[in-house]
Amino acid sequence: MSLTRWMLTAGFAVAASGCTFVQSGSDWKGAVATQVNQLGYRNWIVISEASFPAHSRSGVRQVLAPVEIPEAVDFVLQAIEQTEHVRPRVYLAREMRSVENDYAPGVEELRKQISTSLHSHETTELDHQGLLTLMEDANRSFDVLVIRTNTALPYSSVFMELQPGYWDSDSEQHLREKMQRDRMNRLARPIP
Repeated sequence: MSLTRWMLTAGFAVAASGCTFVQSGSDWKGAVATQVNQLGYRNWIVISEASFPAHSRSGVRQVLAPVEIPEAVDFVLQAIEQTEHVRPRVYLAREMRSVENDYAPGVEELRKQISTSLHSHETTELDHQGLLTLMEDANRSFDVLVIRTNTALPYSSVFMELQPGYWDSDSEQHLREKMQRDRMNRLARPIP
């Protein structure tokens, strides 16, 4: 098979699968920065370990980053912090806390590095399968950016669900309560 024909076949297979691969190598930071600026509320970013599965749904974009997870997390959070339109809700796999260094050499150091790279963002721990389910459910309607790193340690992926950067849950609750009060006041008015 000629090289051109092979490239066309490979390109068609990737396009048919729905997942967009951004082969970025040394320019992964530029690719990620561009993607982060395009993402909004309810989109997800996954900074994944090396064996994270490729997804076949459209709306999943993948950037190959030739670095370890902590460096990628640090860069992604810096990129998000430079935007005003989104902020991350960070999730970690609950299993990572229990992985022992005897079975996965280097995991204790990785946990420390990830903690440092999180820029003091609060994290929520969920079972890994639960995180995958949340991400896959979100992907039915929203985009997901997967940044696949060189890290080869189990349960080390970091998941980020993007939230509005200018509106938080307290503001939303206040708005809903005000709307409910206004509605009740309209209903309680006497008929002239």
